[in-house]
Amino acid sequence: MAMMAAVQISKARGNFELVEKRIPDPSPDQVRIKVEACGVCHSDLILKDGLFPGIEYPRVPGHEVIGVVDAIGSMVKGFSPGQRVGVGWHGGHCFVCNSCRRGDFMTCDKATVCGISYDGGYAQYMVAPQDALAHVPDGLDPVAGAPLMCAGVTTFNALRHSGAKPGNVVGIQGMGGLGHLGIQFARAMGYHTVAISSSESKRDLAMQLGAHDFVDTSAGPLAKSLQKLGGAAVILATAPSGKSMHPLIEALGPGGKLVVIGVGPEPIAVTPLDLIPQRKSILGWPSGDAMDSQETLEFAALTKTHVMVEVFPLEKAASAFEHMLSGKVRFRAVLKMH
Repeated sequence: MAMMAAVQISKARGNFELVEKRIPDPSPDQVRIKVEACGVCHSDLILKDGLFPGIEYPRVPGHEVIGVVDAIGSMVKGFSPGQRVGVGWHGGHCFVCNSCRRGDFMTCDKATVCGISYDGGYAQYMVAPQDALAHVPDGLDPVAGAPLMCAGVTTFNALRHSGAKPGNVVGIQGMGGLGHLGIQFARAMGYHTVAISSSESKRDLAMQLGAHDFVDTSAGPLAKSLQKLGGAAVILATAPSGKSMHPLIEALGPGGKLVVIGVGPEPIAVTPLDLIPQRKSILGWPSGDAMDSQETLEFAALTKTHVMVEVFPLEKAASAFEHMLSGKVRFRAVLKMH
C-alpha cells in the first residue's frame, strides 16, 4: 500500500497533524494530482475552526493547489497523466441546479470546496473532480502559481467583472496578499490604478507594482484625494475591515462601485444617502470556477505578474498558518512539497 505525507485537522479547533496516509485512488470522474505547491490561505481558518456546518473530520486543508496529473478515472476527458493542473476554492459543482444550468457554477446549490468538502493540497497527493481543474501554463512556477488559485482569481475576477473600463480610475485598498496582486492586475487591464493604504511606507512598493498614484489614508481624507481624479469608478476592498469601508464609498465617483473581497466580521456602515444621489453601489465577489482560475493563470503568466511569497515545507504547515494569521507573512505563504 503506497503511502504519502499529509497534514490534517482531526476536529474543529484542532491542531495541524503531520500524518502518513494512503495515497488516494481517483474515482471515475476524478484525477489524482501529485502536489507541487499549495498556498496557505486565511480561508483555511474555516476548516481549522469548523466555521462551516457539516464538515467531516479528519480533513486535509488547502485550496491553492498546483500539481501534476498522476492518474485519471475512467470517465475523465481532457486531462491526462503528466499535465500540470491547479485546483482552487471552487472544488466542483452539481451541473443540475438552477445556477449550474445558467452556467453560474460559483453559486451552485451543492458546490464543493477543495480542502473543506474533500481533502485538499496540504499533502503530497490529492484527488479532485475533473470539473474543478484548471490547466497551468507552461513555465509558470508552481510556488508562484499556487496563490493565484484563490487570492489571484478573486482579485482578477472581481476587477474584470466590475464594469470598469480602460482609463477609468480604479482604487485598490490594501497592500497585502490580495492587494499586491490587485494593483498589478488593474495596471495590466489598463485602469488608472490608485493604491490605497494607511501606511506611507507602502508607497515605493505600490509604485513598483504598477500603481499610477498612491494615497495614504492616514495623511488626510481619502475622498478628497480621489475626487481630484474625478472619483473612482471602482474601488477593490481587499482589507477585511468594515470600519475602513465608509471612506471608500465617499471616494467613489458617480455610478462608482465598491467591490468587497476582503472577508471580516465587522459590518459595513452605509446610509441610503451614501448610495442614492450618485447611484453608487456595494457588491461582493467570490473567487471563480476552474475556467476563471485558468484564465487568471494565463493572464498572470502573460503579464509577468509578480506573486510575492514566503515558502515553507509541508511539515511546517502549522508554522506557516500561524505566521499568516499573525500578519507577519510577506504577502502569501506557500507550502512546497519535497
